[in-house]
Amino acid sequence: MPIGTISISNNSEVEVRLVKRFQRNNINTKDTSDCYDQYINSPKSVRILNNKHKFYVNSLEGCSTSVYSQDDFKLLKVIRHEFDSKNQYLFDQDYKVDCFFSTKVGQLNYFNGKPVESCLSHNGKYLWIPYYRRSYDHNATDPSAVCIVDTDTDTIVRVITVAPLPKMITCSPDNKIIAITHWGDSTVTLIDISSFKPKEFRFIDNIVIDHKLLLKYNKNETIDRDHNCGNCLRGTVFTPDSKYIFVGKMGSDGIAIIDVRSRKYIATVTGMKQNVRHLLIRNSILYLSINKTGFVQKTSLNEFISHFLCKSKNEPYTKWKNAYVGLGARTISITPDGKYLFVAVNNESKVVVVRTEDMKVIAKCETDSYPVGLDVSEDGKWIIVTSQGRGGEGGNSVMVYKVNYKKS
Repeated sequence: MPIGTISISNNSEVEVRLVKRFQRNNINTKDTSDCYDQYINSPKSVRILNNKHKFYVNSLEGCSTSVYSQDDFKLLKVIRHEFDSKNQYLFDQDYKVDCFFSTKVGQLNYFNGKPVESCLSHNGKYLWIPYYRRSYDHNATDPSAVCIVDTDTDTIVRVITVAPLPKMITCSPDNKIIAITHWGDSTVTLIDISSFKPKEFRFIDNIVIDHKLLLKYNKNETIDRDHNCGNCLRGTVFTPDSKYIFVGKMGSDGIAIIDVRSRKYIATVTGMKQNVRHLLIRNSILYLSINKTGFVQKTSLNEFISHFLCKSKNEPYTKWKNAYVGLGARTISITPDGKYLFVAVNNESKVVVVRTEDMKVIAKCETDSYPVGLDVSEDGKWIIVTSQGRGGEGGNSVMVYKVNYKKS
């Protein structure tokens, strides 16, 4: 896909144009804005840190996080997720989760971590990155870990052991709790971050959604953990008042509800389309992406909360408005004013713009193969998309798009 590729739309309300790319597929590029980057290796997600004018890209198979300037798009640093005798001090305040190691005996914290998603806390001071698995744990059945990066220095300052195969991670709006959702065993870990010091962050609880998976596999077996994951918990979001956590059951049906104060899983709400992948809340509206069938959905947050708090919580909740965006709707992100939703559409290799007022698709732009991650800048003028690839084909690309809005 050439630099300068522009969105196709029925109107000029929003225009999306590819202006920069980092990729490891072609070293002999013809455009100065198309940059060969050896560190881009299965890029899973991107996180823009607006107040420090930089962004972070997690390369799953590269076991690294690349840090780029948001001003001139220069590579600033590569954070290596490699742990050996030189940095075991990072685990000094580690705690023991309610699970056991079966793959390895001894030197359990000697590994390379495979970074998945990320979130920010403390006004962007800390970046939290969960590892899909430790490098020696091929089936992702042992406890994994989450690292904490100080974004002033872009160095890892602590690593915390968590349950198997964490994917989604999010910070509460009141900046008191980090929630880590485990695809691997259907649990959600809560960590107290009310202190400003990483050494004082502490484990609160590990909450089971329905049933905790028993991961008693033969270590010589090869297990498809993308499918052997029970509920396959994925999208995770706190309500704005930090009272509840919503967790999408990508492998079954519905959204699990956690009461933060009581630390309990209280209900699963059904009625939305199945295969919920990502969740976000903006302006009292709850948005979902539905992976397989390719929809995004929205509903009133207050009505959704009233539903699971009332006696009819076991009945399906049906007050959804839908937009079809294309098969494989993955990460969604939204402009600060809540007017436009951007969707990474994996199967069809495109990014789609949805006008949230009427849930209409108003623009589509090509991406490199199999996009998965996406983030929107604080001013809404930039979106960054990661194309991971699939089965060793395509992907290995990070695309920067300029967004232009029609003046009213």
